[in-house]
Amino acid sequence: MSRRLRIGIDTGGTFTDVVAIDDATGEILTTKTPSTPHDPSIGVLDGIRKILRLANGAPSAPETATARPVVTAVSHGTTVATNALLQERFPGLGLITTQGFRHVLEIARQAVPRGYGNSYFWVKPERIVPLHLVREVPERLNFRGEVLRSFDEASAAEAARWFRDRSIDSIGVSFIHAYANPEHEQRMRVVLEREHPGAHVSISSDVLPEYREYERTVTTLVDAFVKSRVSAYVGAIQGRLDTELERGVPFYVMKSNGGVISAREVAAQPITTILSGPAAGALGASMLARAAGYDRVLTADAGGTSTDVCLVEHGAPGLTTDGAVGRFPVKVPMIDIVTVGAGGGSVAWIAPDGGLKVGPRSAGADPGPLCYGRGGTEPTVTDAHLLLGRIPPRLLGGEIPLDVERARNGVAALGARLGLGPARAAEGVLEIAAWNQANAIQQVSVKRGLDPRDYTLVAFGGSGPLLAGWLVDLLHLRAALIPLSPGNVSAFGLLTVDLKNDYVQTFVQRHDRLDYAAVNAHLARLEGLARAALAAEGFATDDMRIVRSADLRYFGQAWEVAVELPAGTIDERTAAVAADSFHDAHEQRYGYSYRHATDRGTTGRQTMEWVNVRVTGIGPIARPALRELPAGDDRPARALSGERAVIFGDKAVKCPIYERARLAPGDVLNGPAIVEEYGATTVVYPGQRIVVDRLGNLILTRAAEEAPGRP
Repeated sequence: MSRRLRIGIDTGGTFTDVVAIDDATGEILTTKTPSTPHDPSIGVLDGIRKILRLANGAPSAPETATARPVVTAVSHGTTVATNALLQERFPGLGLITTQGFRHVLEIARQAVPRGYGNSYFWVKPERIVPLHLVREVPERLNFRGEVLRSFDEASAAEAARWFRDRSIDSIGVSFIHAYANPEHEQRMRVVLEREHPGAHVSISSDVLPEYREYERTVTTLVDAFVKSRVSAYVGAIQGRLDTELERGVPFYVMKSNGGVISAREVAAQPITTILSGPAAGALGASMLARAAGYDRVLTADAGGTSTDVCLVEHGAPGLTTDGAVGRFPVKVPMIDIVTVGAGGGSVAWIAPDGGLKVGPRSAGADPGPLCYGRGGTEPTVTDAHLLLGRIPPRLLGGEIPLDVERARNGVAALGARLGLGPARAAEGVLEIAAWNQANAIQQVSVKRGLDPRDYTLVAFGGSGPLLAGWLVDLLHLRAALIPLSPGNVSAFGLLTVDLKNDYVQTFVQRHDRLDYAAVNAHLARLEGLARAALAAEGFATDDMRIVRSADLRYFGQAWEVAVELPAGTIDERTAAVAADSFHDAHEQRYGYSYRHATDRGTTGRQTMEWVNVRVTGIGPIARPALRELPAGDDRPARALSGERAVIFGDKAVKCPIYERARLAPGDVLNGPAIVEEYGATTVVYPGQRIVVDRLGNLILTRAAEEAPGRP
């Protein structure tokens, strides 16, 4: 009988990670393959072929026709949209806005990202669309959506032809107050389809029907810019899947909000994939930690290019609608993640002031670190690990040989410029890389009034377990949890999430004057959209789950707090329940609330205000079941595979090397020690130890009550 596999694929900067789950037996298979930056879809198909061979029990032989597994679904996490935005080059992008508002991107917000000495002057960063590529169309609505000036179709057609004649084929349309009435934007889209049929058009009333003109405009422009790139990429994978597998195999793409979306819908909603890959990792790590009994964790996904950090409370990562990618606000629901350029491929370099820096520039998959021998010319974090003996001389079970001498020569040359020996220079590179990761952890914890010492670190990604012990020491964390196959957690996360769509409508009203009929009408319309989208994906009405929420604030505040709305009709009673939830959430986030003042009907700044109503439609997808492993015999020596010299501080020690696949629950290893597995290596620093739990996770802690010195 053929296996029936669901496959998750996460494309990273260095490797493409693949996980398959056999729906019949629950068996989980994992593998990795080098990413192909020139065409990531090639790496995706390479990974699928490799996991199918593995499922057949023949890792290197082609599948036999009779035993070929049946693929029931493919889920994919991609960084195509993120990378397109981070490059900050936007050729062929234009904006159409309301006459008189062509400077909306210039005005932006009053917040100043950087000071300049004691001066009040500030040069704003370059706009996402230069002023000469902004066209205005006469039209105007008020905040209620009422027409103040009719839509001028002749001017709209002229603007469309202007863009066509200049080969501007990615166009965002953002009219003032279009969130309240989409009619003018919809008419503009019709004009563009007629006059400039080759253009990729996004309208703000579809992308983000919320107020705040700057954020709405930028988000719409980002959607327009990545639309052609995401649709072309997803289309290429879909075509390869149809050729490689049976036509019609469901293909899902991870969204930033913690759900997946059918690939055929991605072209209409590319902005929703802006943090696709990191979201999958946070969700997968959250599920693994929760199963192990940890519901307050910090997830750290360290790959070849970056480290993505997320704070998890009560077993679920936080969501935000105030996210950003680089310097651009992207106001769509997304997992609340902080990203820093600190990964295995991060380049070590000397700044003009003579200081040692690590990242954010990365050697990526091609040419990669010096030790890959593919033409890299600068030392990286991976080279430092190799020089110190922290990683083996071959990766991926021997598939990728590493050149120790190239790494040593590159790090030695860097150290010579700093007056350091090769080993000390390598230690310095890793110390800075660890602090870069620690700073990201502090951004999601300390800067929000939370103590990282109350959390357990879930370290994963290909390079995450290498520095996990260092982070435990730096931040005095309770422990670090390293899951099985840590390099594949993001791909695993793709198989743990539901199909999810979000819908929002701005509706600004004071709580004490709330129009219940209008609130319920908005919610009913949004719920109808959510149910229609789920029905189109094949979900039965009884299987659909609808979650309703609202963004509330105290009158006079600039930012909102999202709270879930009670089931049923919104009336005086259910609105009061929402108000209580808001007070609780506000107090938890900011340390205070005006609960009693508003209960007395006080007006002024203490009055609450409704800003947006939201509906999320969820189509449940089967989650994998985690298996407990049989207990061991308290003899971890069974997993010993050898030893090698590993440098810690200024001292090289003979360090035992353990094969993770042969460790069993209850095994205890005292540092220094190295645990190797396919795709990742865990370093247990001196003064630390690990215990294997019932699910095979490595729980790393300090061996003594007091924290040891720097590893």
